[in-house]
Amino acid sequence: MRLLLKTTAIALALTAAAGSVKAAGHGGVEVLHWWTSGGEAAALNVLKDDLEGQGIGWTDMPVAGGGGEQAMTVLRARVTAGNAPTAVQGLGFDIIDWAKQGALANLNDVAAAEGWDAVVPAALQHFAKVDGVWVSAPVNVHSTNWVWANKSVLDANGISVPETWEDFAAAMETLAAAGVTPIAHGGQAWQEATVFDAVAMSTLGPDGYKAAFIDLDPEALGSDAMKEAFDRMAVIRANVDENFSGRDWNLATAMVINGEAGFQMMGDWAKGEFLNAGQVPGEDFLCFRFPGTQSQVTFNADQFMMFDQGGSVSTEQAALASAILSPSFQSAFNVVKGSVPARTDVSDADFDACGKQGIADLAAAASSGNLFGSMAHGHANEAAVKNAMYDVITAHFNGEFDSETAVEELVTAVEIAQ
Repeated sequence: MRLLLKTTAIALALTAAAGSVKAAGHGGVEVLHWWTSGGEAAALNVLKDDLEGQGIGWTDMPVAGGGGEQAMTVLRARVTAGNAPTAVQGLGFDIIDWAKQGALANLNDVAAAEGWDAVVPAALQHFAKVDGVWVSAPVNVHSTNWVWANKSVLDANGISVPETWEDFAAAMETLAAAGVTPIAHGGQAWQEATVFDAVAMSTLGPDGYKAAFIDLDPEALGSDAMKEAFDRMAVIRANVDENFSGRDWNLATAMVINGEAGFQMMGDWAKGEFLNAGQVPGEDFLCFRFPGTQSQVTFNADQFMMFDQGGSVSTEQAALASAILSPSFQSAFNVVKGSVPARTDVSDADFDACGKQGIADLAAAASSGNLFGSMAHGHANEAAVKNAMYDVITAHFNGEFDSETAVEELVTAVEIAQ
């Protein structure tokens, strides 16, 4: 049934796409993205309003699915049909893959005119530039190793912000005993990988994380520390509710907002859901790094790829790229979205407590060598490797493997995927 629903959703999206280019027309942009939750839609409206203020129309092409997998399926069909959208939300190695296929427009003129090289961090440029050519405009930097908590639930149960794994395990035990679901989670492969990302960073440490997920070292992938990471995932699995399978991430966030659960492990896009519900950081909800990763930041960065529309960048594409990287938009958008700016020169004055912490954490991690592309979100390795890891992680989470077998399967899956 889930496969049928997914296939139906993609088919409906493709049907809607059939007439969308005509709708975009001259003087407009057609934008394919997966920002469909309340907080995400509110953030995207900042960009829509910016362009409409310049007289540029916006044709929306939303494809639901928090990890973007369904959006990429729709995109491949559109490109194959010779009907590429104007701009497409993209992540990490997916951007590099499209660029190497020659599908993306050259934004170097816009980038040079506005000095992108001087203000966009090198870690983001690694994905926004391919062979010296700017092919996408970074919107933000998300960090993925956050925990979100309902403050009232924690206070009522005498729980402080956990500093170590042992603290976190004890907090889960306390909540379970009180009849509160300890962990709000959505059973989708990318969500399990997001949780595993933080657990593995905590367990392996930054050197071990890099060796395993970026360098793909078989010894690191097959280490005792990796088995411990899977053991900890089993503890987390024991603390989610029985209805977690297939749940979208924002519905899991709503469980924390409503006091039905204590914690959620999710990237900082979750903050947009709390803000959209009228909640205040530090008063209604808490944000903190997953215990044991306080000095590290694992990141992904939403970018908009500009697809080639006939050999040159259109006026509308250039305006969209320019709007995305303007300091005013970077601040306004990321204040709403929950992420931090993709430019290093944007003030944190308008950001809330979680935003200010995110900006400070990013700067500290970048300067100390503790900023790492997220495995779970396509910024550590190419899609084939990421998906191979997904399969093992989610199979273990769903009880198909014990931890020892999961480690063996992980080593084998990565070897085959390379």
